Amino acid sequence: MKGEHEEQREFVSWFRKNKGDVRIFAIPNGGSRSLSSAARMKVEGVSRGVPDLFIPEWWTWIEMKRVSGGVVAPEQKSWHEYLDRIGYIVIVARGCEEAIKLLEESRCSK
Repeated sequence: MKGEHEEQREFVSWFRKNKGDVRIFAIPNGGSRSLSSAARMKVEGVSRGVPDLFIPEWWTWIEMKRVSGGVVAPEQKSWHEYLDRIGYIVIVARGCEEAIKLLEESRCSK
């Protein structure tokens, strides 16, 4: 079974092949790092819970989870609620396939 990293990598690859000039980028919140690196990133503005991906042109944030077992942490839920409240689209997707489906549905509803 693929982990969150592999699912996100596949989704970003699909997006860049299929969405032309629309840009997407990752937020470097996860992963293991040294305490000094984590402290440096925190004072630079990295915030726990921010969704994994952002599509600026579509005002869309995407939280990637693995297909089974991935849970939304309280910090993530707080960010999702905040972003939704101020007008962004927030998608929580369990894997690449669901991310594609939910993104296409959100684009059709605009």
